[in-house]
Amino acid sequence: MSSPFHPPRRVLMGPGPSDVSPRVLEALARPTIGHLDPEFVALMDEIKGLLQYAFQTENPMTMPVSAPGSAGMECCFVNLVEPGDTVVVCQNGVFGGRMKENVIRAGAKPVMVEDPWGRAVDPDKLRDTLKRHPEASLVAFVHAETSTGAQSDAATLCAIAREFDCLTLVDAVTSLGGTPVRVDAWGVDAIYSGTQKCLSCPPGLSPVSFSERALERIRDRGHPVQSWFLDLNLVMSYWGEGTQRAYHHTAPVNALYGLHEGLTMLREEGLENAWARHRRHHQALKAGLEAMGLEFVVPEAERLPQLNAVRIPEGVEDASVRRRLLDAYGLEIGAGLGALAGKVWRIGLMGYACNRRNVTYCLSALESVLGEAGAAIERGVALEAAQRAYDRM
Repeated sequence: MSSPFHPPRRVLMGPGPSDVSPRVLEALARPTIGHLDPEFVALMDEIKGLLQYAFQTENPMTMPVSAPGSAGMECCFVNLVEPGDTVVVCQNGVFGGRMKENVIRAGAKPVMVEDPWGRAVDPDKLRDTLKRHPEASLVAFVHAETSTGAQSDAATLCAIAREFDCLTLVDAVTSLGGTPVRVDAWGVDAIYSGTQKCLSCPPGLSPVSFSERALERIRDRGHPVQSWFLDLNLVMSYWGEGTQRAYHHTAPVNALYGLHEGLTMLREEGLENAWARHRRHHQALKAGLEAMGLEFVVPEAERLPQLNAVRIPEGVEDASVRRRLLDAYGLEIGAGLGALAGKVWRIGLMGYACNRRNVTYCLSALESVLGEAGAAIERGVALEAAQRAYDRM
């Protein structure tokens, strides 16, 4: 006979999901109402406005897709890419590779701009590729590569794409709310994110935003969008304007309560303050990790503050350390993916989880477990280094 599930309490400092705010958890438990209820339609409008603030855009077509970030990615690709198109995809980690897969499945041709894992996308490579492929209609890249912690210069990449009359499609799953994202100022045409990173919410929704240029491309398609559920020509009738909304799907009502609360918290804190908070706690965590002797994968100028990829010390077994952290301390950090599997740990400082308590807890637990494992690290110095970093701020 089954019994109710009571999950253990964890400190989530991996690449996501991250810790959920108690305010969001409370919002999730509010009474469910209909997805076409006038009160819920009013909430949808508020969510759109709050997402426009988070994305720094005035795009009317800004909304949460009723599925996780991977569906937001697919929503962008299936609407903007048609069979026979040429799409330039920048890859510097796992998620650029997923972009390539979306292009192929849409019947289009991907042209790859490849950079080393752990480095930002090279703008000169993108420009050279576009010169060689004037037939390209879209440039896709990951702003914040979750598999490595590298952040690319989205403003520059979007400007280059516009030079060649290409639309831009941007992955901001790990960046939204944690590091500057400026859709209108950068000229982004389509962008997607997730709720489980810096928005302090559970996984399950994917905020997206589309420029008018992107919507024109969607309206003028020669082929039907291959996904009925993600076809913006249909979804726009539900997430459109006014009080009359056409039924498209049953929205995840309570999950949207949670997103509204998380976005309200972001608005209360202020975007610039949220960005500064992520930088501040990253600097303290960085100081402690480096004092221990751990090395970062990404050069400092290209590094995300909210996703810290560090190399595993020589002779230390990846999975056993992570399991010990989970069992003894209730602390989750992430493993490496793809080419970095078994070589790095990914330590997240995202949203509600980005705070001083988590920084010191992570440093203390990691130092203890690495000491038990016989790692060649400096002991007894990490917390002092983090404290000095805080004192300098």
